Amino acid sequence: MTVTQLPITDAELEALKELYDTNGQGHVFNFFDSLEVDQQVQLLEQVKTIDVVRLNQIYTKAVEGAEAASHHANVEPLPEDVFETVLKSTPEQIRQWETIGLSQIAQGKVAVILMAGGQGTRLGSSAPKGCYNISLPSNKSLFQLQAERILRLQDIARNYQAPGNQEKSIIPWYIMTSGPTHQPTYDFFEENNFFGLKRENVIFFEQGVLPCLTLDGKIILESVDKVAMAPDGNGGIYAAVQNKGVIASLKERGILYTHCYCVDNCLARVADPAFIGYSVSKGTDCGVKVVSKLSPDEPVGVVCVRDGKFGVVEYSEISQELSEKRKEDDSLEFSAANIANHFFSTEFLERVPSFADELEYHIAKKKIKYVDMETGETITPKSNSGMKLECFVFDVFPFAHNFSVFEVDRKDEFSPLKNAPGSGSDCPETSRRDIVAQHVRFIEAAGGQVVGENEGDCEALEFELSPWVSYAGEGLREYVAGKTITAPAIIETMEDLIRYAL
Repeated sequence: MTVTQLPITDAELEALKELYDTNGQGHVFNFFDSLEVDQQVQLLEQVKTIDVVRLNQIYTKAVEGAEAASHHANVEPLPEDVFETVLKSTPEQIRQWETIGLSQIAQGKVAVILMAGGQGTRLGSSAPKGCYNISLPSNKSLFQLQAERILRLQDIARNYQAPGNQEKSIIPWYIMTSGPTHQPTYDFFEENNFFGLKRENVIFFEQGVLPCLTLDGKIILESVDKVAMAPDGNGGIYAAVQNKGVIASLKERGILYTHCYCVDNCLARVADPAFIGYSVSKGTDCGVKVVSKLSPDEPVGVVCVRDGKFGVVEYSEISQELSEKRKEDDSLEFSAANIANHFFSTEFLERVPSFADELEYHIAKKKIKYVDMETGETITPKSNSGMKLECFVFDVFPFAHNFSVFEVDRKDEFSPLKNAPGSGSDCPETSRRDIVAQHVRFIEAAGGQVVGENEGDCEALEFELSPWVSYAGEGLREYVAGKTITAPAIIETMEDLIRYAL
């Protein structure tokens, strides 16, 4: 019979208890002496990894930040020299940025980091959100759409490299998961043969976690032998790339620049050459892609100058007067809507630890299961019982040496998937509609047309153009100009395109 031993000595256990007591968190050991040895081991494995001193500091800073955020921030518009928009740029200028970006990709200097830690809970699914099927005619998942964009872009970039060097035109894909999504995400990729990408160029890493706290800052036990933990927000990417070997991998591969984005945007232009090229041409170390706000009252964060530094001001933090303020051309003064789409130099990511202690943490009040400290019974609350502490990806903006902002057309690049089916906005139906509408525009811009059943109704139209065939509408004109594609039509290859375009 095997007897389980505690992973620490009695002296180490007493020192650990004293550390937690000294920092006002000694209650985590409330039930310790009554636990089975296996349960004690499980609890110790958790509490040993928690930096309780830093946790208290984060809580204090988050409370101070929340109090400051309750007052309107001192905000100013972005300076013109850090902002550019494709909506007013000439085709020549856009081609110039794309050429720079594609050249960097061809030289093997660009990688992609995907923030994919979320589950599809609000969509009625427990699977990772990237696995979600938005009911496209092809039934492709978000992960597959993004993988095919990478495949197509690698192929395009090879034309920007001499024939003997084409093996460099690889875009490594670093996928940040969370505890609940890590294994299911890896399994999904393996089941789908990594969607045609080479396994060694798809790297999975897990974001960090922090204990959940009561509203007065005490660590929550979700059971007598387990601390309630939660992912540390999308800003956890910065610690994760340091702690999980991603920075080392980027440097080993010779990667100078990364494109970082969220999995739930079905229109995300992965490793967008124009965004990469613009950022490189500006000498950017930290950049952000934005879209224009739809209206003054659209509840989105806005990229601006906040208290003298670049940052994001949330909708609730800006006065109605400022949110409605307009420029001479009648556009909104504060219109750069944040879509969690970023450019980083490897040097910048490597520098984050030097200012990590200054980063803000934000409080998200949640219904969190907790243990009754007298009875040991687990309580499932009906109202907010605690908080999760999160760092946001934009919290690093104030520390950039060369910050830049790149505005793109919303209909081409932003359609988030956040709400349940049938909710009418930012839901599976709108995601499907926006992708199909984009594919129709690609054909029309190339001189063709799409007709057939449900013509004009992109929520129902059975038409789809694989990103593997065209990343952003390129390469279609010689095949579709003056021709008609009749739906239903799912175009997966160039052969399909030629067959359907009549």
